[in-house]
Amino acid sequence: MTRSASLRVGAVKYLNALPLTSHAPVAIRLDHPSALCADLARGELDVALVSSFEYLRNPIYHVVDNVAIGSRGPVYSVILAYWGELEEVEEVELDPASQTSGNLLRCLFAEAGITLEVTANCGRFDLAVPAPGRAKLLIGDQAIRFRAQPAAGCRILDLGERWEQTFGLPFVYALWLIRPEVENKTEIADQLRRLRDQNMRKLRELAEAQTQVAPDFCFEYLSRHLRYGFGEPERRGLAMFRSLCEKHGLLGAAESHLHLI
Repeated sequence: MTRSASLRVGAVKYLNALPLTSHAPVAIRLDHPSALCADLARGELDVALVSSFEYLRNPIYHVVDNVAIGSRGPVYSVILAYWGELEEVEEVELDPASQTSGNLLRCLFAEAGITLEVTANCGRFDLAVPAPGRAKLLIGDQAIRFRAQPAAGCRILDLGERWEQTFGLPFVYALWLIRPEVENKTEIADQLRRLRDQNMRKLRELAEAQTQVAPDFCFEYLSRHLRYGFGEPERRGLAMFRSLCEKHGLLGAAESHLHLI
């Protein structure tokens, strides 16, 4: 990215963003997806790696082409933890940090004919205490920590895996978005693509530098479970997500043309 000190850049603070943000030539403010979406919408950020649903909700932004955080199959870090049978789940506690994962869950359950009561008060009940009919959505590093020491008897639904099984498409969790008034958009987009390419070539080094998770796990997670492109299959996956959100009343009808750059 341009080294301009005035360029305000934000990105999700999870491990999954590492190949897109490491060694950036400008300072990047790391935060939860919901906070970044709000700041980008208010014009307090110029460029941000944020939830894909933010673009669907407010398609004023330019999308950096060929860069995203996505999966095709198990994503590992977007999960529903629950007791009993999945069909018996009636109440889900969401992680309020992510719009995309919460709406992905709503779409998957609605398509399966399961009616949910959804609350956005993460931490309200303890997954270590069996509670059939109740579940919790966990994302990002919180999901990774839970899977490292899961509660005995607690089941896990990987939302990336369920999406791929249902629709046969990749799912896109996050995109680089650029506000419309920002100058030099093409230069910024080119630099973000180069940054991704450089980091992917050094993925083993990035993984070995991590201290919060085991390097071998980090490398496998970033290389096996996640995809960092945004090509035609990913665009079709995002279009399917938009269609389902509209179908189930999570999103009003809006233009479907992507402003790719």
